[in-house]
Amino acid sequence: MTTAEKMGATIDHEEDRNEWDTEDFKMAQSFLDKTTRWMKLDENVLLPLRNPKRVMTVMVPVRRDDDSVSSYIGYRVHHDLAMGPGLGGVRFSAGLSMGEVAAMAMRMTWKCALMNLPFGGAHGGLRIDPRKHSQNELERATRRYCSEIIELIGPNADIQTPDLNTNEQTMAWILDTFSVNVGNTIPSIVTGKPKSIGGSLSSAHATGYGVALVTRSVMRHNNLDKKTPKVAIQGFGQVGSAVARSLHAMGYEIIAVSDSQGGIYNRDGLDINAIAEHKAKTGSVKGFKGAQAISNADLLQLECDILAPCAVRNQINTDNADAIKCKVLVEGANGPVTPDADEILEKRGIIVVPDILTTGTGVTVGYFEWVQGLMRLLWTEDEVYARLEELVDRVTHKVFKTSEQYGGCSLRMAAMRIAIDRVVEARWLRGLYP
Repeated sequence: MTTAEKMGATIDHEEDRNEWDTEDFKMAQSFLDKTTRWMKLDENVLLPLRNPKRVMTVMVPVRRDDDSVSSYIGYRVHHDLAMGPGLGGVRFSAGLSMGEVAAMAMRMTWKCALMNLPFGGAHGGLRIDPRKHSQNELERATRRYCSEIIELIGPNADIQTPDLNTNEQTMAWILDTFSVNVGNTIPSIVTGKPKSIGGSLSSAHATGYGVALVTRSVMRHNNLDKKTPKVAIQGFGQVGSAVARSLHAMGYEIIAVSDSQGGIYNRDGLDINAIAEHKAKTGSVKGFKGAQAISNADLLQLECDILAPCAVRNQINTDNADAIKCKVLVEGANGPVTPDADEILEKRGIIVVPDILTTGTGVTVGYFEWVQGLMRLLWTEDEVYARLEELVDRVTHKVFKTSEQYGGCSLRMAAMRIAIDRVVEARWLRGLYP
């Protein structure tokens, strides 16, 4: 009989499945389980890490512009708070599920721990299609959602950040709603807010720039930067475009980019600034002159030095993992490589740079903004970038060292081990109450 069975745990029984027990969450659990088996963690230590600490589901009624009322389901999930208050995104999506939110909260736990930030993992959102709502309706939805979860959030309890289909404006509405309820302005209830009300000077491009910094560090460590590396980037949104610009500025050659409508490819390199202007005018990179059209699926299979999936999850899976031809795969999105595909890539000798390391850089700039809000400080853009670069260099070096220490294990296993060690230590030192 296992320890879990002795404790009466029945989480493996189909009839006892939780709402967060979805494919998204199972994928996040799979990477955790692989690491903890390798670490030989006791099941009593593992069980709390496999499941959310706290889950809130709320009903959010919204008055529409025609004076009718529609209701939407909202979530806020705390995965683990041993390291500090929760920090995590707010996403608006028509297909949002508790499992998706719980998976993101778990990833946030590992990101914060890996970057050694004083936060635990949280995440939330609203099951709503923003494309079908006016700006006024989205404001009312955001403010009501904030009001419904207000008992869980706060600058020392749970800090909100932008995520899928949310932005600076969303954070400004949350800041104002929370502040009105408590009676004074609380800048650190959110990060990623507009500069004029205390936002970081570099938060808009922090994640993309951080992905580029980590990529450069990995290429240098593996002696793969002697010639101009060729890069293919899936996704040309806020993160993908910032990755492209940053790597291009570092001397890398971008040969392909794409968005939801398709991609473009030129083996001799693309003009990233011209592509950004083209997309601003047309809404897509598709149709850009001086490049041939390519599908998102074909982009992933291009021969290149670096492949950076910066779009959506599960893009590299068992169907295409054997066809990937890059030397280094950099996860610029959350969960773009499935666990099974990760095994295939590792066996093939392809270096996979995990999302908790690459996108953890955006969380770091959020931490800078949180500190500035608490202390009423204002750092210059140069100071923010310098602090970020210093921290990225330190963390990537530790990941490389851990990988070497444990027989050349993958960067994902090394990063996960560092993160899990820190969370487990924090839980152990805090003890069990009562």
